[in-house]
Formats: sequence, structure tokens, C-alpha cells
Amino acid sequence: MSADANDGLSRRGFLAISAATLGGVMLAPGIRLIEIAGARAPDQPVSRQVRWGLLIDTSKCLPGCDDCVKACATENGIKDTGHPRTDAQWIRKVELKDMRSGHTNSVPVMCQHCEYPPCVDVCPTGASFKRADGIVLVDRHICIGCRYCMMACPYKARSIVFQNITGQNPDVPRGNGCAEGCTLCVHRIDHGRQPACVEACTKAGHNAMIFGDLNDPQSEIAQRVAKYASTQIRADLSLNPGVRYQGL
Repeated sequence: MSADANDGLSRRGFLAISAATLGGVMLAPGIRLIEIAGARAPDQPVSRQVRWGLLIDTSKCLPGCDDCVKACATENGIKDTGHPRTDAQWIRKVELKDMRSGHTNSVPVMCQHCEYPPCVDVCPTGASFKRADGIVLVDRHICIGCRYCMMACPYKARSIVFQNITGQNPDVPRGNGCAEGCTLCVHRIDHGRQPACVEACTKAGHNAMIFGDLNDPQSEIAQRVAKYASTQIRADLSLNPGVRYQGL
């Protein structure tokens, strides 16, 4: 693991990953926790020099469109059981209306992958942790289901699994009694692919989502953020989310 990766991980998160790895914990055949946690990507070490982010143009996000929600559910093995109170939803659409102008926005909301994530701060076991590149994850092997992270998240982006999961995507292990949320499709990112929601939005021709490295001035997302005004949800909390919105 590189020095940058060590520096980028919280002490609790790093110790949690190390302990699980030394114990030889396997998430699924051929997949070790250290791999899914991203201590090392297939081609290069995870580094704090990269800050993965997502930019959402709400002017292109159509009311009633749920392509990103469906793609997320399919990719991550999230099934609709008919119980909305307990069903997981890693990304949801929120309809906003300005009461003065009547202007409406359809806004996808997910884990905001904060630079200073409150879910990590309150986790008593270190199960919630942030990778060096800014992606916030949960180690299901040491998550005790206390729900502190759910209460701490100002975006209501964490949920807990209430049933045994069958037919899982081996790249996205989920477990009964564990907290979970959007991973930015880390298993795709580490193999040079786009998150499923971004891929679906682009394929449908909406082009409302841009994924990339916020630290790279040459990347499309960094240039858009530099050129046009963008909004962070609950910027007053100074969490510096990795997810930004335009048009709000």
C-alpha cells in the first residue's frame, strides 16, 4: 500500500481493513476485503491525489425518470420486496419546488462521499471508512448494525439490510444486519469503468451525470465545476461532498 493511501484512510478505517485482511476474511470466492476496500486498485495504488466525484446537471434530469435508480438496483443486487420502509435504495429521486417561483427540480440523492463524513466519525467499530480517493464505504464484516451512521448522515443516504440476500453480485457483497449505501460503484471504478447510474443516464441520452476526478484540472468534471456554479447539498455543514449539483 502506498504512503498516500495510508494517509488518506482514517486510523480506525485502516486498522479495520488490516484486521479483517490478516484474518483471511473472504467476501466472496476470489474477493478479499482488502480488494473491495480499495487499498490497492488492479493497476495502481489508491491515492489521495485523486478525488472521485459526481456532477449532476439538474436541468437535464427529467421528472419521473428513474433510469439511474433502476441501474443502481440492478448493478448492486437491490430488489424491490414490496416493503418501502425496509427496502434498500442507494439512490433516490427527490422532487424540489421553489415556492416563490414555482420552479421545480428533479434531483438524484445518494451518499455524497464527503471529505469529512459524519458516518465515519460516529462509527464505533470503524466499519464506516473513507478511501484515500474520497469514496466512503462500509466494511460489512465489522458492522454491528447500530445505525449510528444512519442517524449521523444528513442526506439520509444510509440504510440497513433487514433480510438475507440471495443471488448477489459477487463484486457487491451485502449482508443481513449491516448498514450500506452508495459506493459510487467502486468495483467498476477500480477497473476503469463508470458508475452504473452514470452509464445508464448517458446511454439514455440524458447526459445529466458526469463522473471523474475533481483533482484533475483536465477532467471534464473539474472543468465544469471551475467554469459553472455548482451547489453542495448542506454546504453549511462544511463536509465538502464529492457530489455536486448544477441548476439548483
